[in-house]
Order: sequence, then C-alpha cells, then structure tokens
Amino acid sequence: MRESSAAPRFALPSRLLHWLMAPMVIAQLFIGVAMVAALSYYPLLLAIHRPLGVLILVLAVVRLANRLRHRPPPFLSTMSGAERRIATWSEYLLYALLLVQPLTGWAMLSAARLPVTLAGPLRLPGIAPHDIDVFAVLRECHGAFAFLLFAAFTAHMCAVGFHTLVLRDRLLDRMALWRVRAASPQPGTPEL
Repeated sequence: MRESSAAPRFALPSRLLHWLMAPMVIAQLFIGVAMVAALSYYPLLLAIHRPLGVLILVLAVVRLANRLRHRPPPFLSTMSGAERRIATWSEYLLYALLLVQPLTGWAMLSAARLPVTLAGPLRLPGIAPHDIDVFAVLRECHGAFAFLLFAAFTAHMCAVGFHTLVLRDRLLDRMALWRVRAASPQPGTPEL
C-alpha cells in the first residue's frame, strides 16, 4: 500500500468561499478600471459595481467567520519560515482589504449622499456624514486600496503559480474543489 502524499486541504466551506469570491474580486477590479476608462458605460458599470461590492463585503465577513472557525492546514515543507510569515501576513492583508475596500466605497457614496442601490428600491443606509471633504478623502482611499488589493491579489497569484509550475509541490491542491490525486512517490522513496 502506498502512503498518500497529497497535501492537507482547507475545509470545504473555505474552498467554496475562496473560489466563489476570486472571480468576483477579479471582475470588480476590471469594472473599476473600466469605469474610469470607458465613461460611456459608467452608469451600467456603476450599477454592477455597487451591489457586487456589497456582496463581496458580505462574503468577506462570512469568510472571516469561517476562517476563525476552521484552522488552515499546515504549510508545506517546501515553504521556508520567511515564506510562511509572508503568506500569513499577505492573507491578513487580503482579508483586511476585502473588508475595508467595500466599506470605503459605501462610506464614500454616503458622504456624497449617493445611494447604494442593491436592487429596485432596496438601498443601504448611509454610514458617513454628508461632507464633500470626507467624500474626497474616501475617494482617494478607495482608489489607493484598489491598487493595493490588485497588488496583493497579483502577488498571491504569482506565488501560487510559482509553487504550481516551478516547485510543483502541489500547493494548489490545498484549495482545490476538484478531485486531487495522490502524488507519486519521489525517486528513492520506499513504497509502504
């Protein structure tokens, strides 16, 4: 019998939330860029951007609660101590940005007295005082956080790509929703 060397996986709710939110965050980043670049589509993009931001905020809260309930699997042995610390802190940064970015957008709109319409007459209440100076500061913060989220997301993708394509240590298996096959033993490793 061969010992399974498959990487320990994240809990199923963690994996589902991860793969549900990833395309939403990618879409939101592209929509944000398109809102600035294609002004003729601005109203349509804004109508998508606002409720999608609220959905990301709700799922980020659910994901944080899930993360506090389910411990992540241990790091792979291929990761150095420094790489483990970077992975941990980048995870914290991503969680913080997934919470702060939509809240900043919501507060920015509240400061401008613009409604956050979810669907039809369903609107969110304001969370910031009506003040043009507050709006201006929050708008700058929303843009800066978007760039930081893009950078953190890109770094995350690059790290996963490096582990998957270069090190081939099956890091991606930890978050996979698909069936993961056991890794073949390394040359010289005795079969059990």
